[in-house]
Amino acid sequence: MDKDRIAGSAKQISGMIKSALGRAVGDSKLQVDGNVEQIEGQVQNAVGSAKDAARAAADAAKRR
Repeated sequence: MDKDRIAGSAKQISGMIKSALGRAVGDSKLQVDGNVEQIEGQVQNAVGSAKDAARAAADAAKRR
């Protein structure tokens, strides 16, 4: 598993918490910051998935 997938997942969770906290206390800036962080985490997770797929494809090509 690529480190970007792990870091991206952590960033997504952190963003969810910030967003929920912002909603709970009525802080729209905190809510937006949380949403942005959540999206950044999704993108980073997708990059990690692409790296994993490329690595798996390269490994499969070596076995041939």
